[in-house]
Amino acid sequence: MNKIDRSLTLLTRAVKVMPGGVNSPVRAYRAVGGTPPFIESANGARLTDVDGNEYIDYVGSWGPMLLGHACPAVVEAVREAALTGMSFGAPTEREVELAEKIVSMVPSLESVRLVNSGTEATMSAVRLARAATGRRIVLKFEGCYHGHAYSFLIKAGSGAATFGEPSSPGVTPGTASDTRNAAFNDLESVEAVFSANPRNVACVIVEPVAGNMGCVPPEPGFLEGLREITESDGALLIFDEVMTGFRVAKGGAQERYGVTPDLTTHGKIIGGGLPVGAYGGRKDLMEQISPVGPVYQAGTLSGNPLATAAGLSMLTRIDEDEGIYDRLEALGARLQAGLEDALADAGVEGTVPRVGSMLCLYFSERPVRRWSDAAAADAEKFRRYFHAMLDAGIYLAPSAFEAGFISAAHTEDDIDATIAAAREAIRG
Repeated sequence: MNKIDRSLTLLTRAVKVMPGGVNSPVRAYRAVGGTPPFIESANGARLTDVDGNEYIDYVGSWGPMLLGHACPAVVEAVREAALTGMSFGAPTEREVELAEKIVSMVPSLESVRLVNSGTEATMSAVRLARAATGRRIVLKFEGCYHGHAYSFLIKAGSGAATFGEPSSPGVTPGTASDTRNAAFNDLESVEAVFSANPRNVACVIVEPVAGNMGCVPPEPGFLEGLREITESDGALLIFDEVMTGFRVAKGGAQERYGVTPDLTTHGKIIGGGLPVGAYGGRKDLMEQISPVGPVYQAGTLSGNPLATAAGLSMLTRIDEDEGIYDRLEALGARLQAGLEDALADAGVEGTVPRVGSMLCLYFSERPVRRWSDAAAADAEKFRRYFHAMLDAGIYLAPSAFEAGFISAAHTEDDIDATIAAAREAIRG
């Protein structure tokens, strides 16, 4: 059992001044129980907490640390930027360079607007879609997460074609009435929404690989079907690539699967892990954004000098390293195979879906294709597995409904150590 003395002391202090003692709910460990380790430092593929425990990290700040923690080149870029000033609220050369780099790497982007978070990016993209189409309905998918803007905190209604209900207090019924839910990997449920709301769906927003109910890949034809349905109806297709962007391929999921959305959103990965986001797409759509067009969106810290320095350094290295995605693919396949063998050898039902360097483990008797499948997985088995792995020095997301991430800083030895720990955890 790891020492948690200082972490427990910090949590006791934190709950007195922050809701639940955390600044983002999943960090509170409510889904798995126990005391969250408070992190003191990170380097490469490893974290160290305030009690001196070291972990092989598969959270990676929830995805963006593709090069690993404290990449020297990224750290130096941030240091140099900080010496010249931390915020100007005015245009800078580096934000132009970062925008140019993003546009050059992502197939669908002709123009991009930098913002401060993934939530801000998805919120702005939906507003733009409504303005561009003159329609009000947003279609999203159960189990996909797009931040905490009003339109996304809606749970499913009694059927795919009915409007949902607020899933958080503070979200009005009026907002809920403008949102519909469909089932991931189920085009029939999408078609039902369009049939029930003829020429009134502004956009479909989707995680092309669902990373907020574990890791659920799109089935063959699903993304292509979304593209066909939206084009036929005149709705826009938005890919939320906050997780998948620059991770599952250099150009994100849209490059990997060969499907081009109208709008794309990105998050912290374009800032090397610093707070940042972006949304972009076709130039004719993006020119409806103020100051060129009438759709208002602004932000004092948008294009922040530190975030743009980190992001430009990181994306440049990804762009120039021709073998990085082959290496990540190989490490991901090695971990997936090892976990599957561990399940089989222990006689435990489970599945390990993976896309590139994203993956997760479900304790489930059937494949996971959508939210209802993920929700049916054995949460108690995951809780025991999670704590056994944490005790063994493997840092996983404290929820059965989150993806894990491998970085370029992970080694085959790290993967093999993780597989060995998993064998013990699954057997126990």
